[in-house]
Amino acid sequence: MQTYLVGGAVRDELLGQPAHDRDYVLVNATPSDIDRLLEAGYRQVGKDFPVFLSPQGEEYALARVERKTGSGHKGFSFATEQVSLVEDLSRRDLTINAMARDLLTGELTDPYGGQHDLQAGVLRHVSESFAEDPLRVFRVARFAARYPSFRLADETREIMTQVTARGDLSQLSAERVWGETVKALATSAPRRYFEVLKDVGALQVWFPELEALDQVPQPAEHHPEGDAWIHTLMVLDQAQEGTTAEKLAALFHDIGKGLTPPEEWPRHVDHEITGGILLDEVRRRLHVPKEEFTLMRVVAEQHLRVHQVLAIRKPGRLLALLQAIRGTRVEQEAFFASVLKV
Repeated sequence: MQTYLVGGAVRDELLGQPAHDRDYVLVNATPSDIDRLLEAGYRQVGKDFPVFLSPQGEEYALARVERKTGSGHKGFSFATEQVSLVEDLSRRDLTINAMARDLLTGELTDPYGGQHDLQAGVLRHVSESFAEDPLRVFRVARFAARYPSFRLADETREIMTQVTARGDLSQLSAERVWGETVKALATSAPRRYFEVLKDVGALQVWFPELEALDQVPQPAEHHPEGDAWIHTLMVLDQAQEGTTAEKLAALFHDIGKGLTPPEEWPRHVDHEITGGILLDEVRRRLHVPKEEFTLMRVVAEQHLRVHQVLAIRKPGRLLALLQAIRGTRVEQEAFFASVLKV
């Protein structure tokens, strides 16, 4: 039996970055090899294919190949007998994630040019089987956010666009899309996640309220930066050091502008009210948790009042604003400061 370190740990090692998760692939494992793992305290998990958790919590998976048998992210069958390392790596999403290092010899196996793409700063899919898993559209967008200096290979952009165009993204669960989105928000450049999704048509499918902001003009005296989409990305940039809830609130704070009739442009009267209404649909579609949604709604409905807080003269109006932000689990002083700066 040969044991290989695979995936993100190898990528991060080559980038000179610490590896947070270390996953391994076992090649040519026999039943007696599996027995020895179990005797050493490894625990078998997973219903679809054998994965073993070490006492330290690291994953060891039998080398496997996949065959598409149904729709969506889970529509696959797996085979593990006589599967080579190269065959196992062929099922990975990106070339930079399709490398392995032999634990015994230290030799690097890189059959798909991952090291070259890593040095060139390119996100490139491994094979045409990429299109079989629609979740990979979101995963690649997340990697674009994690590595903002990397460019998306033209052929990878094309296959992501094709997956979107044929309607495969609708097969995904809200939990999967939400999970990738939360991970993307934790990266160094979350705007890239949404930019890539927009570029390949996926933003319209799962975030149509954000797509609707593109090319929507705003009053130039207040928004010299451009349209409502550009403004939204800039606000997200400003929230970079914030929590997930604060980043989501920044992202969705102006979605009401997407419903302003063109004859009323560039003004957006009552867009904060419209935005609050639209958020109910966002919540249903993405299964947004209560804590995050509470702040999203408050910021969408109250951000204009917060900007005008210093001009409020009536105690009743100020009290109404303070009551509105109760329950958001944020300090009121920090809340005002974070909204005022954008």
